[in-house]
Amino acid sequence: MDRLTENKIILVKRKTRFEELIARYNTAEQAKFYIEHLGGDFSDYVEEDRLYRKVLISARNQLELLGRLQIVDRDYVPNFIFGDNDVVVVIGQDGLVANTLKYLSRQPLIAVNPDPSRWEGVLLPFKVKDLKLVVPDVFNSKSQVKEVSMAKASLNDGQMIYAVNDLFIGQKTHVSSRYHIQLGDQHEHQSSSGVIVSTGLGSTGWLKSILTGAVNIVKQVSNGREQLQQQKKVDWNIDYLYFSVREPFPSRVSKADMVFGRITKKCPLKISSQMPENGVIFSDGIESDYLQFNSGIEAAITVAEKKGHLVV
Repeated sequence: MDRLTENKIILVKRKTRFEELIARYNTAEQAKFYIEHLGGDFSDYVEEDRLYRKVLISARNQLELLGRLQIVDRDYVPNFIFGDNDVVVVIGQDGLVANTLKYLSRQPLIAVNPDPSRWEGVLLPFKVKDLKLVVPDVFNSKSQVKEVSMAKASLNDGQMIYAVNDLFIGQKTHVSSRYHIQLGDQHEHQSSSGVIVSTGLGSTGWLKSILTGAVNIVKQVSNGREQLQQQKKVDWNIDYLYFSVREPFPSRVSKADMVFGRITKKCPLKISSQMPENGVIFSDGIESDYLQFNSGIEAAITVAEKKGHLVV
């Protein structure tokens, strides 16, 4: 095969909802019965799968002419070893982009929106037809790249985890999380629904929902008096993080003074677990990819030393 170059391209794909239903119910007929029995539209699952496969085939055909192609399913991304000079192409949604970006070092990532009519795609600037132009530009260092800051949690047992959008620190079940929290000279014992740490990119996600709820509560309580301002859009490459404590509960042994703040490289957030079991730290909404955070473990949360490189 005559290729443009021998550079390596990694194409990251995901399972569609249709494929996940087949895996769960064994056949399309059984999956259809389940969805329609609950009043759902099974044809929407089928159509989404059809379009995604069509885009995937088109991407593969184009990329095979441009370089050495390797296709990786999202399930294998955490353990996949990316080469320093690899170019990574992701067939979206946004969540797949974030969950791939955090496992990269300086490799450029090209994100493709498989269905613009379905997915808004904040992180998906390209369509599949753009690949034949964008990939050669990346090979020749002619493309525009946007840096994306990440969060990093380092544990005192040597483990670490990165996040492109946010980190969750707390219980994996719906019970109170108990821990000691410290930022600079401030520290206290807390009981809450967990701590969210958000990056600039993640500020429009989980953090936005927390602040929106807080703002609307204040609006109702203040009844038109001075009100909080919602967080404005934040640049993706900022050199700080935000932390927010979910539903803090003040008691005789727990306080609720440190509920929101800024984390920098010089002033990391330190959290010591006081949970005998089921304490976790996971990133970007992937609960299955987590670090255990039980009694005796301390996490230092700070801005990561590396940044993602998203082609725009």
